[in-house]
Amino acid sequence: MVTVTRVDAKSADDPIDMQRVLRDVAACNASHRSLTEHLASLGEVDPGQDSLLPGWSVGHVLTHIARNADGMLRMLVGLHQYWLGRASREADIELGAGRTWDSLLTDVAETSDAVDRVLRTETEWGGVVHTIVADRPKWRLAELRRREVEVHHADLGLGYGFADMPADFVRSETQALTMMWQSRQPMGLTGLPDVVLAAPEHDRLAWLFGRTTIDGVDRAAVY
Repeated sequence: MVTVTRVDAKSADDPIDMQRVLRDVAACNASHRSLTEHLASLGEVDPGQDSLLPGWSVGHVLTHIARNADGMLRMLVGLHQYWLGRASREADIELGAGRTWDSLLTDVAETSDAVDRVLRTETEWGGVVHTIVADRPKWRLAELRRREVEVHHADLGLGYGFADMPADFVRSETQALTMMWQSRQPMGLTGLPDVVLAAPEHDRLAWLFGRTTIDGVDRAAVY
């Protein structure tokens, strides 16, 4: 899971911006479609090959994307994201990682479709959901799912990278993670380093997510 802890602009008790929720739902659907269409275009891939995440194969990443979708469905009905927290999350990923390419693609497509269907028909967006990290406003679920899909799509290492991500996603995530990075710096040293600011925005986001390095600066270590 892409575990980003941030301060929300709204609390669970504030009025909900339904226009934003609807935009997030549509954007999540588009990210699902981008992922599944890209995977279907690749032909046969060895799920045992290394992904870009240390210690995880392509099969691990695809299984995580699918089980994260299951977790979203659980949260939408008021349950905790994973039935036994981190222990069941990790066990389910290990159990599913060794499946065939076709089985993995079917799992990702079917669970993503299920999330899309429920998000489109959800009418009650108040309250909180119980993620593996912390409680979150329910209205943020589509945004949270989209982040998981976009970042782990790139983590697969199968030809989709941060430069291919939607511009609105790159912009909003870069702004949010930059604020997080700045908040963790010593007083008076809150601006991003010049060498980071000089990088293209998608490279800056990859650095903030810990997915790349930039010469002359330490890793971002935002989360």
